[in-house]
Amino acid sequence: MTEPHPLDQYRLGFAAWLADRLDAGPVEIVAFDDPKSGYSAETTMVTVASGRHGGQHRLVLRRETPEPPVYPVQAPGTDIEISIQYRVMDALHGADGVPLATLIGFEHDPAILGAPFFVMEFVDGQVPVEDPIYTSAGFFVDATPDQRRTLVDRGVAAMAAVHRFDWQAADLGWLIPRDHSPTTRRQLELWEHFTRTELDGRVHPGFDRALEYLWADLPPEGTPALAWGDPRPGNIIWREFEPACLTDFEAAAIAPPEVDLGWWLMFDHWSHETMGVPRLEGEPTRPEQRNRYYDALGRDLGDTTWFEVFAAARYCGIVVRVMNRLVDRGVMPADHTIWLENPATDCLDLLLPG
Repeated sequence: MTEPHPLDQYRLGFAAWLADRLDAGPVEIVAFDDPKSGYSAETTMVTVASGRHGGQHRLVLRRETPEPPVYPVQAPGTDIEISIQYRVMDALHGADGVPLATLIGFEHDPAILGAPFFVMEFVDGQVPVEDPIYTSAGFFVDATPDQRRTLVDRGVAAMAAVHRFDWQAADLGWLIPRDHSPTTRRQLELWEHFTRTELDGRVHPGFDRALEYLWADLPPEGTPALAWGDPRPGNIIWREFEPACLTDFEAAAIAPPEVDLGWWLMFDHWSHETMGVPRLEGEPTRPEQRNRYYDALGRDLGDTTWFEVFAAARYCGIVVRVMNRLVDRGVMPADHTIWLENPATDCLDLLLPG
């Protein structure tokens, strides 16, 4: 007998909610399917039957978890991660070079599904995974050198397209707290406070060394843009090695675009040197990716070392936060050391100058 899904209790109300937004007459929930457990919002695939499609089709449900956000809150009132993601994607829809899933709707009322949520259309394609890391197994490894180069180049170009987007015209200023400027300094302050709070008195030597370096060599401020927050190949759905859909905007911010570029390049390091995986034939080097990004953005942002170290320090903070969540859930013992001993820390140690 199939085990009941936790969302089964909401089937009728959710079906009515979908019917109102799909304009398809009655909607039947055929199945809920959890592809993975998320550390931010819960992701559930929903198979529905309705007159609109003349049969069954799939939707993606993103539902808020009860814990505090995985990422630091950018501004007061932005602590519901699925709301951030929905509002940013809604603003970005139609932007040149930014493919996104079609949004169905957002719901703040927890009465419908037990928590705030949003629904979007399912986008079919391939996703580079982290376990095993996509650079060691899967469709990326099986691809030709030209296909691998195309994937990386197109991903970098998609990130630049997000940064070219006119966030002011789209009224995304709500991501900036009152009396603050969207600067690199502001992001460093925010992430240091977030990580220190999560460490709760524990000593993280790599993070401490990183913060000493970052504060001592703070770069000149760049022009703010809409920062994706978590740009990497695994947050893009790929079709024929072209981006079919960008995903996961819950860490979005208004910040210099170098913050995102540093994250992309740090993750490239994490996926190769940190994991001990050699670069495959056709894969652009990090300098080549930087140049491709500068071409797509239309300007050279200069050296990115500082931003790559900042990205690795942020990654360490995220791991500490996630591990704290697992302790709170009773999944991990309180005395574990994974918060410190993990690939994010290794990546930071490798990237720190000196």
